[in-house]
Amino acid sequence: MLSRAPLAVLYRLADLLGWLAFRVFPYRDQVVRGNLSRSFPDWDDQRMRAVRRGYYQGFADMLVEVIKSATLSADEIRRRVRILNLEATRAYLSQGQSVLLAAAHQCNWEWMLLALSLELGYPLDAAYKPLVDPWAEREMKLVRGRFGCRLIPAKQLLADIIRRGKVARAVAMVADQEPTTSEHKHWTRFLNRDTAFYMGPEEISRVTRFPVFFIAMRRVRRGFYEMEFVPLCAPGEQLPPGALTERYVRQVERQILDAPADWPWSHKRWKLKKSVYAGRGSATRA
Repeated sequence: MLSRAPLAVLYRLADLLGWLAFRVFPYRDQVVRGNLSRSFPDWDDQRMRAVRRGYYQGFADMLVEVIKSATLSADEIRRRVRILNLEATRAYLSQGQSVLLAAAHQCNWEWMLLALSLELGYPLDAAYKPLVDPWAEREMKLVRGRFGCRLIPAKQLLADIIRRGKVARAVAMVADQEPTTSEHKHWTRFLNRDTAFYMGPEEISRVTRFPVFFIAMRRVRRGFYEMEFVPLCAPGEQLPPGALTERYVRQVERQILDAPADWPWSHKRWKLKKSVYAGRGSATRA
């Protein structure tokens, strides 16, 4: 019922939620402050406060936008999310070559998936982490799959790709989460800190020889976004271990530096600590 309210009304609700989260009941305030201060030690108090405020407002905006996703029309999604440089991805698919798409938790990644489902013109599979609550799992899959996207639990993704190897499709995944349960990790400097990255895209690319694209997303203005496809790896390109993940990391870092308020700073991203035996740019086992 709430999703049927006009976005203008929902954004008024987001204004209230963003104000409450910033001023009255700060959501994970210590986590946000700690992550920002360690990532940007040169920022003054004014810049830090502005980004924190922008983060909480953007967080609230995304919350109501996700609610609106349940009823937002295809035409409205197309109007609000503009896709750039999709031609190269389509060219591979038209030749029967599947592609791997790696994104990050920047701006509104839920609308990213809906827009791509509408505009790609080919089958789209997306890796996701199943939710514990059955109701939330069911509703999440209904919303994300509204326009034909097929959702696959992340742990089953590689097996599914191999099993359906003859189907030309795009496989999408958000890969900037912390790899706490992954056996392989790529350690690098990211936002001024030693950071472990999930190596799923690199491992899948190595096995399948799929070309890999990064999906960059930026907020144009409230409720409007742009997606851009950036090539990371050509089909069958031979790269040393960690190189593809490093290319991905640098793209993620670049878009965060361009719009720092649009990345989830309340997430405890740096729980893992680097082993003294893991050098920079190394792949390690848990």
